[in-house]
Amino acid sequence: MDWLVEPFSEPFMQRVLLAGVLAVVTTSLVGTWVVLRGLSFMGDALAHGVTPGIALAFALGVNLTLGAVAAALVMIVGIDVVHRKARLREDTGIGLLFVGMLALGVIIMSRQENFSSGLTEILFGDTLGIRRGDVAVQAVAAAVTLAVVAVGYRAFLALSFNEEKAKLLGLRPGVAHFALLALLTGAVVTSFRTVGTLLVFALIVAPPAAASLLARRVPAMMATAVALGSLAVVVGLLVSWHADTAAGATMAASSVGIFFAVLFARQLLDALRRAAAA
Repeated sequence: MDWLVEPFSEPFMQRVLLAGVLAVVTTSLVGTWVVLRGLSFMGDALAHGVTPGIALAFALGVNLTLGAVAAALVMIVGIDVVHRKARLREDTGIGLLFVGMLALGVIIMSRQENFSSGLTEILFGDTLGIRRGDVAVQAVAAAVTLAVVAVGYRAFLALSFNEEKAKLLGLRPGVAHFALLALLTGAVVTSFRTVGTLLVFALIVAPPAAASLLARRVPAMMATAVALGSLAVVVGLLVSWHADTAAGATMAASSVGIFFAVLFARQLLDALRRAAAA
């Protein structure tokens, strides 16, 4: 069992494990609503759209999280402007801002002397360099996300399945939608240090998508997503330690791999049940 225990005997690996699990709590709670509402493209766009803000903060030597928040706000406002002013579908605005913001971030980083290392850290994270302060940020983000999801549960649930009914019930779907976008932004901003902007999307979508194959009720889906995401973090860190691979990318790949494993197991179980019934 040394292969299982040895990696987590190191203090820095313990920090990475804790930060990863806290990131999973945040991304799974938000990601459940993202999957139920079909907002995966928005989540992907936000994960990429924070790149120029992080790059600019990196260049100016200020806090990267502040840059990510500013870029996310620009992204959300820009999507709304394109949608209203150009009278185009919302996904058109998402696609335009998604590509434009990512390109701008790379352009900003290309002007820096340490272009390669800085861009790599932004896109793929600096998982093994996580500090206590980063863990504290993840803990606050997880607690805030849990509180907002608990308070707004009825509004989020109604919005996910029937927006008109949400209006009739006085649940203010517009406010609920804005709150969900704020939670999604917070999940991306606080988790990019763990797995990077390009890979955080895997934690937002893969565990909840896998959980949707196993659970029917939303609370059970959230709990299952957190469990599967945490498993992906542990597996990813173990593989990364022993195979000497990038920790953030390995965790993200593990979460996607777990989804396909659950999908295959579900299909196999359904086939066996049909065969038994026949």
